[in-house]
Amino acid sequence: MHEKERHNVILSAVQERPVVTVADICALTGASEATVRRDINTLHTEKRLRRVRGGAEAITPPQFVGLAGRTFAVNETMRSAEKQAIARAAVDLCDDGDAIIINGGTTTFQMVHPLAMRRMQIFTNSFPIAEHLLKHSKNTIMLSGGAIYREQNIILSPFDNDVTRNFAARRMFMGAQGLGPLGLMEADPLLIQAETKLIGQADELVVLVDSSKFENRSSLVLCPLDRIDIVVTDDGISDRAAAMLEAADIELIVATPNAAVATGSG
Repeated sequence: MHEKERHNVILSAVQERPVVTVADICALTGASEATVRRDINTLHTEKRLRRVRGGAEAITPPQFVGLAGRTFAVNETMRSAEKQAIARAAVDLCDDGDAIIINGGTTTFQMVHPLAMRRMQIFTNSFPIAEHLLKHSKNTIMLSGGAIYREQNIILSPFDNDVTRNFAARRMFMGAQGLGPLGLMEADPLLIQAETKLIGQADELVVLVDSSKFENRSSLVLCPLDRIDIVVTDDGISDRAAAMLEAADIELIVATPNAAVATGSG
């Protein structure tokens, strides 16, 4: 990642939480601790953030409570080739005329490009997904109601009587914070509440996660493995993670960036 890209990631991250540690930034950028400290010093000198012990904070911290987890802007910079391949493989599961749900996220957002040539009914809680498909496709688009969370670019409602209950889908496509033996994990209770409603409206659940998500953990479980029908990931998936999916009788689709897609099932 180039210096300008790292700086953008760092500046976005400090708007997400009170203090971002050097270790957090190393994980986000893939840079060394020494490089990250130099970046923080540079941005501090330019008065674009404030250097603090062990990390950095925003000059003007956000005045609202957002969702837990990384922002859309930060996630969008990470593992983009893998996400594009995963999204292409996911769209290959669809037929024209299908009714589908696409949950907000940076991996699911990559579905918009292959979806440009399709004709489907698409329900989403993602403002950027809806906006792109309205401009660049002839799919029918429905948006969920609720508040827009700017950092995640997602629309969430805490109420049961929203439009979600009126849409029935063949498949739901969604990403996640992590995927492990306990199931699909997310970082925020409001996300859990909203996504549980969406999952209940779909016949099949298709999870789009790059291979790093099998190493991620969260304290919140969205749904158990037995609710997942298909997992689409990249060729970095470990044998252990693949065996976990096979034992749970989950179909595994492995998408290799700029290559063919391999399929397997448990």
